[in-house]
Amino acid sequence: MKLKTRNFFVLAGACMALMCGCQKDGKTLTQSGLDPLAFDSVINGKEVHLYTLKNANGMEACITNFGGRVVSLMVPDKDGKMIDVVLGYDNLLQYTDSVNSPSDFGSTVGRYANRIKDGKITVEGKEYQLPRNNFGHCLHGGTSGWMYQVYDAQQPNDSTLVLTLTSPDGDNGFPGEVKVTATYSLTADNALDCKYEATTDKETVINMTNHSYFNLNGDPSQEAMDMVMYINADNWTPADATYMTTGEIKPVEGTPMDFREAHAILDHVNDSTFDQIKNATGYDHNWCLNTYKDGKGDDSQVAVSLFSPKTGIMLEVFTNEPGMQVYTGNFQGTGIACKKGIKYPKHVSVCLESQKYPDSPNKKDWPSPYLKPGEKYYSHLVYKFSVKK
Repeated sequence: MKLKTRNFFVLAGACMALMCGCQKDGKTLTQSGLDPLAFDSVINGKEVHLYTLKNANGMEACITNFGGRVVSLMVPDKDGKMIDVVLGYDNLLQYTDSVNSPSDFGSTVGRYANRIKDGKITVEGKEYQLPRNNFGHCLHGGTSGWMYQVYDAQQPNDSTLVLTLTSPDGDNGFPGEVKVTATYSLTADNALDCKYEATTDKETVINMTNHSYFNLNGDPSQEAMDMVMYINADNWTPADATYMTTGEIKPVEGTPMDFREAHAILDHVNDSTFDQIKNATGYDHNWCLNTYKDGKGDDSQVAVSLFSPKTGIMLEVFTNEPGMQVYTGNFQGTGIACKKGIKYPKHVSVCLESQKYPDSPNKKDWPSPYLKPGEKYYSHLVYKFSVKK
């Protein structure tokens, strides 16, 4: 991966920065305190920038087309103060350094989000071997999945960013040339609306999502498991010690997986008497959403919600997908300095990833991730914010 900054891209970034907001140490920063110039570069011959979205209510989303990553997301708290509710880095160099600062912070994940067992899929009777980059399985599309690719970007208006990518046949072992569009919009009702579309010239599998790490408390230097969560799901999919789904679907009733009545994550996130939580040192599991029935998801119903009693910020998640992976930052606490120099502790955030169930290509009774020529993949994910006083 080549990384090179050119003067005329810096100039373009400076022009963009002039529209972003505040001044500090002679630099024009975004509302969230990011320096857009720190994201200007060229990777593998493609321009990389930081794009700023706004709505009429003062919300701001900063997204880089490197991996389609949501870098910051400013929303109002109960006092009207703007809070950055996602984790991330201050500059592009940390995002591109997969060795010293590996992360999926805020990324647009593909070709296949979550895990595929042993990195093997069968398409049209042929077996394909994918990268085995996580406990012997393929995670998030492999070692150079789409979170490490540069999307082409267009910003048609102040509140919308359209990202496109062509993934060639054989990309990380996956069959078929896939053309992808990811559209991020800040809506008038304070939501980050994420639409994912794709087509292929050969049958393949696809499962896209956004991988933002949410901390609604306003202080990412501290654990945040006092956040209150609701999951609209009667069932979930257990996993083995390598985080791979076993193929079972079990009821949440009577277990620490039951969030049908909203309660603090802290109630059970450290419950070592429950093997699933003990193995993952927290939550890192897929829930089977009640909002998905008869092969169709209802994205008008709340699938998951997250609430901070400290800031009053409520996050409601809507999706047409059958599953939701909830991950409580169990691998945080690395000691790496992130945005504003903060070293995130373990259990500082929650990821809410809409998805097909993990390893669904190898679980034939689960909702299908297969995409054929002539079909269009469409996945819808909405993160809607409000204040609860």
